[in-house]
Amino acid sequence: MTSRSARTTARTSSEARAVARTQTLIKGEHGIGTVRKTTLPGGLRIVTETLPSVRSATFGIWAHVGSRDETPALNGATHYLEHLLFKGTRKRSALDISAAIDAVGGEMNAFTAKEYTCYYARVLDTDLPLAIDVVCDMLTGSLIQEEDVDVERGAILEEIAMTEDDAGDCVHDLFAHTMFGDNALGRPVLGTVDTVNALTADRIRRFYKKHYDPTHLVVAAAGNVDHHKVVRQVRAAFEKAGAFREPVAAPLAPRDGRRTVRAAGRVELIGRKTEQAHVILGMPGLARTDERRWALGVLNTALGGGMSSRLFQEVREKRGLAYSVYSYTSGFADCGLFGVYAGCRPAQVHDVLKICRDELDHVAEHGLTDDEIGRAVGQLQGSTVLGLEDTGALMNRIGKSELCWGEQMSVDDMLARIASVTPDDVRAVARDVLGRRPSLSVIGPLKDKQASRLHDAVA
Repeated sequence: MTSRSARTTARTSSEARAVARTQTLIKGEHGIGTVRKTTLPGGLRIVTETLPSVRSATFGIWAHVGSRDETPALNGATHYLEHLLFKGTRKRSALDISAAIDAVGGEMNAFTAKEYTCYYARVLDTDLPLAIDVVCDMLTGSLIQEEDVDVERGAILEEIAMTEDDAGDCVHDLFAHTMFGDNALGRPVLGTVDTVNALTADRIRRFYKKHYDPTHLVVAAAGNVDHHKVVRQVRAAFEKAGAFREPVAAPLAPRDGRRTVRAAGRVELIGRKTEQAHVILGMPGLARTDERRWALGVLNTALGGGMSSRLFQEVREKRGLAYSVYSYTSGFADCGLFGVYAGCRPAQVHDVLKICRDELDHVAEHGLTDDEIGRAVGQLQGSTVLGLEDTGALMNRIGKSELCWGEQMSVDDMLARIASVTPDDVRAVARDVLGRRPSLSVIGPLKDKQASRLHDAVA
């Protein structure tokens, strides 16, 4: 039998040998665009991208938890918790948190998605230590008090009501439900009035303790930042808060697939007195790790990603049937969605749906022209670069990449992957994705006769 003193000595020795591991993932010229990663012994990952030429920095913490991690009874808990982390810690009140960032002209916010949550602050580079201290404090020292839960419940119910009032936004939640049904991916990120009203402070605290362990978190910073200084400041903040439950722990691996069941040929209609009918016609897409996602991105751009795209030209430019019409893709760990959205007068719904379905079928069978594919490749490359022109976008890219893929890709590598997409690649993914039977979601003031004809669009 090993004595207590021997066990303590062995544990202390093991902890002493546990050191942070730092890697250079992307080496930029003269340090510009260099991406580094440090993994702390407690399992926290810290990634930075250095841009010495800018005077700002964005600091964020990504949590490996989203609405798909909720049970039906907990629907909305992840988003509720996002709100509550701004309500106060052992060190700061809610006013102290907002005032600290406001006082230096910074911006602070958060967002919840189906598979992750992010908290971030954008400040002048000289104020980065303040942003690190405030955001780390929020993530490690939240109080989640009963009175704050009750107050914030009202704000979240108003947010749900605001979403319900915007049919163009609400139809995307409806489409997720149409495709995934009563599955976690099919439920709204905000939750429902019933589930939000049923959530208690105790249940939210348990959810917080389970999902905000450092092994579930990725820290990301981009801009005029020094990687080693960021690591020291973050490590000090987490250690002071006692956030490392285990001195040595492995980070949580990227989320794997669950073989989520997806629907085909389903139609869901919500009757509502709106000026427009809002429709999404779509089908299963690709998981975010699928290598064909680059070809699908080119296909999506050519089909409905800009003013020269097929859907925009056919629906809006040639016929004037809609002001807004576009296609989009969403990729999750194990599945994805491809959708076509249009907002139009109720009397035009069936004409719009027929044109969209005809275009999808035509591209699935015949593909796109080489000119369309070449134009889409150029458009996608340009929008990729232009979308990364601020430190917030860069922080999002490196944080999400580490959390969701466990690796980093340089902008040059991304552009090369897009450029390598061939017409045959696009035609193959068009046959596979667009050749599937679609489903349909509609919100609007459709009469019974109009509603009965909706199934024609997915037949």
